[in-house]
Amino acid sequence: MKTYLKEMLSRKDLLYYLVRSGLKAEHRNSYLGYLWWLLDPLLNVLVFYFLIVVILDRGDTENFPLFLVIGLIVWRCISTTLNSSSGSIMRYSSIVSQVYLPKSLFPISFTLTQLFNFSFGFIVIAGFLAWFRVMPGWEIVFLPLLIIIQTTFLLAIGMILAYVTVFVRDIENVLQYVTRAFFYASPIIWEGGRLPPEYGWAVTYNPIAVIVTAYRDILMYASLPNFLGLGIIFVISAAVIVFMIWYYSKNEYKIIKAM
Repeated sequence: MKTYLKEMLSRKDLLYYLVRSGLKAEHRNSYLGYLWWLLDPLLNVLVFYFLIVVILDRGDTENFPLFLVIGLIVWRCISTTLNSSSGSIMRYSSIVSQVYLPKSLFPISFTLTQLFNFSFGFIVIAGFLAWFRVMPGWEIVFLPLLIIIQTTFLLAIGMILAYVTVFVRDIENVLQYVTRAFFYASPIIWEGGRLPPEYGWAVTYNPIAVIVTAYRDILMYASLPNFLGLGIIFVISAAVIVFMIWYYSKNEYKIIKAM
């Protein structure tokens, strides 16, 4: 594993190239390019606001559009990272099969790519905060820590998905239904406290719910996030990353055989 880590560090230029090429490829055929990271949450807010407030006559949360935009932007980062990471090794199969490279670099690069895209979402959130005259409190100092925890969590899941997808190609198809289930099981467009008591576990033990709620606590409610929940997510995710790096170092030859 020590040798493998050294190999990863020696390939940091490749990691930079993968992130840069991923950003370019993502918007290669788009006229608006990175503007979609500004437009997408805005359009999503309009759609869900119309559905929940106008049609269903719900959404009585104070500053509900701000509530929506925070949840939708965080969710977009989570879902796009997981979906792109799952096929990250297969996407570069032509390179992987010809040149030796630490395969774990591929899910790492896709996670960092989506983290860069995620930064555009904060421009939209800042606009909504200004529009509704909501001023975050001193708790905003924990925002970088929250982003690190979220990135660690996504990287852990992404490394697992990237490896498994090489052997089980159906994972990418199944993942879209799994992420959809988590979307509705997490307080993205609804408040966590509105679930019946018997379904409260869907929020309490749901890492996505913990992360999304933490962003709202810091940015919208000027309150401290659930540090216990975030700490558990970080520790488990970090342990999974260490294990997966070890696992990659011992089993990468199987990836070549499966391609």
